[in-house]
Amino acid sequence: MYGPPRFQEVSTRYRRWAGVLLWLAIAVASLMAVAFVASIVLLVKADADVDNAAYGYLAIFLWFGIAAAIPVLLALGIPAVVMTRRVRQQKRLGHDAVYRGPNVGEQ
Repeated sequence: MYGPPRFQEVSTRYRRWAGVLLWLAIAVASLMAVAFVASIVLLVKADADVDNAAYGYLAIFLWFGIAAAIPVLLALGIPAVVMTRRVRQQKRLGHDAVYRGPNVGEQ
């Protein structure tokens, strides 16, 4: 008779990598937010004076950087969320949590 696989423990290395990926995703997201705000400031500065038109090109350059960072953010963020969720699930179930199926007490 086949049943669902047993719950596997999460190692310390797995927990560490979950934290590293999560913090890297947070760092990339915060850099993207700073770049967005800086691009808005550069656009306002470029719009205020004709002599400062080069700031508009810098803002466009920042937008290209933000667009290039979106796949990196997704590549870091999605596995980090999945791994962190699995670590929290193990903490919630206990250290030696094993899936025993629906008929645990019937034997």
